[in-house]
Amino acid sequence: MGSRRTALVPRLSRRGGRLLLAVPFALIALVTVVDVLVPPDVHLGPFLIAAPAVTASFAGARMTAFVGAVAVAAQSVVAAARTTFTDLNHTYQIVALVLISVIATFFAHLRERDESRVTRLRSIAHAAQSVVLRPLPHRAGPLHIASVYLAAEEEMQMGGDLYAAARTASGTRLLIGDARGKGLDAISEASLVLGAFRVTARREQELPELIGHLEAGVGSEEETRDPDGAGSGAGTAADDTDEAFVTALVLDIPDHEPVVRLVNRGHPPPLLLRDGKVIPLDTAEASPPLGLADIVSPEVTVETFPFGVGDVLLLYTDGVVEARDRTRAFYPLTERLTAWVGDDPPTLLGRLRADLRAYAGGHLGDDAALVAIERMPTEP
Repeated sequence: MGSRRTALVPRLSRRGGRLLLAVPFALIALVTVVDVLVPPDVHLGPFLIAAPAVTASFAGARMTAFVGAVAVAAQSVVAAARTTFTDLNHTYQIVALVLISVIATFFAHLRERDESRVTRLRSIAHAAQSVVLRPLPHRAGPLHIASVYLAAEEEMQMGGDLYAAARTASGTRLLIGDARGKGLDAISEASLVLGAFRVTARREQELPELIGHLEAGVGSEEETRDPDGAGSGAGTAADDTDEAFVTALVLDIPDHEPVVRLVNRGHPPPLLLRDGKVIPLDTAEASPPLGLADIVSPEVTVETFPFGVGDVLLLYTDGVVEARDRTRAFYPLTERLTAWVGDDPPTLLGRLRADLRAYAGGHLGDDAALVAIERMPTEP
């Protein structure tokens, strides 16, 4: 299905391009015919300037130059039909049309170059996403998993939001988080946390030890740089006020126990969908995000919640609940989910994604990540 849609988009684009190209040529033909037929004191030739100008907005430099040449030829036909080529009025019109066509061709070249650059950036971002933010497995033991990443910036495929999953001998561990800030700094922090999780999550260790490794990963690159970005040493005061941190939620879901164990480090609580209800899994004590251990030294508290067969857990980042509609009201995630309790993870995220986009008018203010996990019956 996806390949069919991908193949359909270029065909639609080519059809649209042909229809747009018909506009400047139709304009040239119309102006030429009317200008020949109207009385001698009426001059419509200046309207031909619109043909190359319009073409430059959607076509390349070569096509713009070609349309400009056709417009100049049409103006020459009008001059020959109405007076002579040496008529001063038509000469000025032809010269002006040539100049406008050259300028339009130049701007078409600039636009074409910028579009090519944006295409390359999107390709690089997509490649970076596939390496840093790997797709989650659809099945992990008894778990059915689906995930969605929504980038706020169209040119970017990935920001500071992150998620990952890892199998252990007894279950599945999952991570969802959100790095402070935007752009390359946020992506860098996200990649550090993801790397630390992938290295340590599969080991048979307790969640507090795993959190310690993730804590050490946050900001580790900045600690090896001086203010000039080339050495080690203490940072400046400005560096101290620009702390790097990552909100994170780490879950451990055993294969053979109907529970989920989690550690929440400043992240929005997961939502449990069960029996037509949406239940927030709030922790008893609030803990600061990863990366703030030097300021606050919290104890790592592991909390356990029931998670049985047929239950669905929804993990999300704050880009979801902070999406706003036209009235600046926040997205009511819990209320929306009540209509979709009972859906499997892919269906749930598909509906949630479409509803979130529609609610925000097609543009999110921040990146958003969603992970849905359903416990299936354990195979004998």
